[in-house]
Amino acid sequence: MLLNEHETAWKGFASGRWQHEIDVRDFIVRNTHGYPGNEAFLAPISDRTKAVFETLKPYFAEEAKKGVLDVDSAVPSSITSHPPGYIDRPNEVIVGLQTDKPFRRGIMPNGGYRMVEHGLKAAGFEVDPHVRDTFTKYRKSHNDGVFDAYTPEIMRCRRSAIISADYWRWER
Repeated sequence: MLLNEHETAWKGFASGRWQHEIDVRDFIVRNTHGYPGNEAFLAPISDRTKAVFETLKPYFAEEAKKGVLDVDSAVPSSITSHPPGYIDRPNEVIVGLQTDKPFRRGIMPNGGYRMVEHGLKAAGFEVDPHVRDTFTKYRKSHNDGVFDAYTPEIMRCRRSAIISADYWRWER
């Protein structure tokens, strides 16, 4: 980036510490303002939105009775892991479910396999055997990598509840 472009990139923003170091809070505090109005600027609900919501009502009722309705426990979730999912395709303007159908949850074992396993068990589901093998034999989750980086002293502090993972991550 040319110096001149760099100088004009911040035009219109209040200057501050954020220009010289990474400080998102400083940028937000200096450059955003609350909205003092009410919801009057919003458009009323459209017929298409009403139709989509009507399609979802039975799912909401069923989930309220049973809890988690469905889980894809065989495919770790990512932005490209599932085919497009729709609620009411002819009426949808904004599309894109996290999985391939409404109220079907995805799993994210990259963040922590044991969390996925315990969460599925609590909801009455089991981890797919292929996912279990992959994340217990061949691949580390993020949490596994973090714990591998801990020294024995840090692990003792974690086990005794002197520090938490968040403390170690943000305060060192």
